[in-house]
Amino acid sequence: MNIKKTVIFALKAAVFIAALVPFTAKLAQKYAVASTENKINTYNECRWNDFYALPKNSLDVVFLGSSHSYCTFDPEIFDEALGTSSFQMGMPLQHMDTTYYTLLEVLNYQHPKCVVLEVYWDMMDDEFELTQAGYLFQVMKNEELKKQYITQVFPPGERIKYAISAFRYQTDYFAFKSSDMKKKIELKFDVETPAAQKQVGQEYYRSKGCNFCDYKMLPDEFDKTNQYRELDGKKWKLNDTQKKYLLKLTDKCKEEGIDIIWVTAPVANVSMDYIKNYDLIYGNFEKLAIENKVTYIDYNRVNKEKKLLTNDNFRDDAHLNNSGIAIIDREFLPVLEEHLKKSEKNSKFVKKGT
Repeated sequence: MNIKKTVIFALKAAVFIAALVPFTAKLAQKYAVASTENKINTYNECRWNDFYALPKNSLDVVFLGSSHSYCTFDPEIFDEALGTSSFQMGMPLQHMDTTYYTLLEVLNYQHPKCVVLEVYWDMMDDEFELTQAGYLFQVMKNEELKKQYITQVFPPGERIKYAISAFRYQTDYFAFKSSDMKKKIELKFDVETPAAQKQVGQEYYRSKGCNFCDYKMLPDEFDKTNQYRELDGKKWKLNDTQKKYLLKLTDKCKEEGIDIIWVTAPVANVSMDYIKNYDLIYGNFEKLAIENKVTYIDYNRVNKEKKLLTNDNFRDDAHLNNSGIAIIDREFLPVLEEHLKKSEKNSKFVKKGT
């Protein structure tokens, strides 16, 4: 009797799966098409295409991290001031595990003197995030590294989700549909988004992995929609996986003779006003930096001390616009210059010793 029930169940399941497959395939195709409409993916593609086109071992500096990296460090500013060749490899939502694999791919083509690693705590309390892995996989050409990443980092359930395109591209699809629906409603009912909720200015991919953006914070981001309203350092915890890859990345740079600097990019002044017990978050990275003999700069603390920025220097509640980038990069210039000189001295010493 039990065998009969099992067989019937198996047959029903097979029929259900057979019916589901065409639907899932069609859905996957829709989702994949939507991903091409995502301007973030377009910027990522431009960034990586430009990177792959660089002459081998032509870079002095590589900037790594999340969107806070490319919304903070503009290679053109540093190259003009220091006569260097640098490139911005920051990616949206990028967690430290993905940043580590980005570094591995960078090292297949470049051997910079210095890596500037953006360390954003909001990406450091998660075990795993599928969307940001997908962003990298869409643009990185190294299939072996992708397989290694999936094997080493993906939790089992996430491997299944990634294998199904409908899951892989669903974030892009829903973002696209939301934007598309909003446009259709505005056209149908002849209404417009209130001026106070519209971004004024422009954003576009420019060069060396970096975007130009002169947006300013929208009014709602000062209070109602500010993402940091409930953040308390007492409740924040550094995830073990992200900590592991932060240290693996740092050790890899040291093994390769590459100087590394950890930097936390600033969030808007009004956002910092909302955050409670921020020093507890900062303390995690300060302690790790001391233990691993790494220079660490938190520009939220620097900004608080020196009052470098106003809310007008931010494109939203978390990221700098180009006016803010110019201010922070001027502040960071002497730090980078000092580390490049140190790296040059160490390189000459090694050559002499050998």
